[in-house]
Amino acid sequence: MISRRDLLLGAATAAAAFATRPRSVSATASQPKTSVAFDVPPGACDCHTHVFGDPTLFPFAAGRTYTPEPASVSELRALHRALRTTRVVIVQPSVYGTDNACTLDALKQIGPAARGVAVIDERTPESTLDAMAQAGVRGIRVNLLTAGVIDPGAARQRFQFAADRAKRRRWHVQIYASVGVIDAIKDVLHASPVPVVFDHFGGIQAGRGVQQNGFSTVVSLVRSGKAYVKMSAPYLASTQQPGYEDVAPFARALVEANPRYLLWATNWPHPSAAGTRPVAEISPLRTVDDGQVFNLFPAWVPDAAQRRMILVENPARLYGF
Repeated sequence: MISRRDLLLGAATAAAAFATRPRSVSATASQPKTSVAFDVPPGACDCHTHVFGDPTLFPFAAGRTYTPEPASVSELRALHRALRTTRVVIVQPSVYGTDNACTLDALKQIGPAARGVAVIDERTPESTLDAMAQAGVRGIRVNLLTAGVIDPGAARQRFQFAADRAKRRRWHVQIYASVGVIDAIKDVLHASPVPVVFDHFGGIQAGRGVQQNGFSTVVSLVRSGKAYVKMSAPYLASTQQPGYEDVAPFARALVEANPRYLLWATNWPHPSAAGTRPVAEISPLRTVDDGQVFNLFPAWVPDAAQRRMILVENPARLYGF
């Protein structure tokens, strides 16, 4: 768990970075430039977003790998008005460590239309998890990719810890990992006592094709109903931007496997890759046209009933809307 000293150090470092930010760097998270061109069903949910608050109120962890620009609840609401989605899942970002205060504050501001996914460690008491559940948290995140965890033994240990804590309250475990790491721990994932959720197409690299090592494991877990996959942030996988044509075969393979275990999300406000700048400097948020990306969804999922399943029914079941 992050100590008070680390929190204060993180706040001071972040505040200094914000004070020295170049004027040319915008502090406004991106908003859609392209209008949504298909019928979005009522109750549609964006299943992966983050909120980055004022670092003097919500200090960043000293051990973080990047320092983001702010991204507020009001900006998040503007995004969803443009996309015509009405529900949201706010995921604890790595920059806050196990201090979930900013995420919980965002859940409180939005109310019943929001759910959360928290980050915890072995010193997080059950009473804190009880309070999180009351606030709308429904899962525990295991962020392996940002932390650079590629050792299967360490990944397996972290997953099993999270699954043990999650099963006591019928939560799920959300994993951000490369598809290779997912493949390396497929035994514990298939045996998981709780639902498993993979971030961002399961960590694929689209340029390697659908036959790449590990993607068949992701498909198998989806087909058997052991894991959900978030169809989100195609820019993290694609080498063909902005159309993301190389991601389409992966989306179609997942839909064919089992549309009842797919989710859709933006990954707003699109944090920059960790480690691209010194941690003391602000890492500008990516500029992503979420309207343009959302308009790819009907091409990935041509059937309107399946689109409703992914956008509305699956999130309602998993997050308890």
